[in-house]
Amino acid sequence: MKQRNAKFGIGEVVRHKVFPFRGVVFDVDPEFANSEEWWNAIPAEVRPSKDQPFYHLLAENSETEYVAYVSEQNLEKDLSEEPLRNPQVQQIFVREQAGHYKPKASFAH
Repeated sequence: MKQRNAKFGIGEVVRHKVFPFRGVVFDVDPEFANSEEWWNAIPAEVRPSKDQPFYHLLAENSETEYVAYVSEQNLEKDLSEEPLRNPQVQQIFVREQAGHYKPKASFAH
């Protein structure tokens, strides 16, 4: 198995490069680990490579909060320093500083 280093870590706030949403990383897969149905739903011309880290995010946009699964190539560090409003964030994390959250002890492993 190839060694992979994720660009973003648990608790880091990121934003999508194309779509208007941001979120906090709560898990990382070293390569694509979702269903083929999910994969095939992405238009072929914008479908990312499976051979890269994929991030599970507690995400939000201007209208709603949700969980997102995003390839590393489509993410960048969020520099807004705004706290996240997704209610699941406060259940799992404590805001440590702008742009970063620390898992609560009950969720850390």
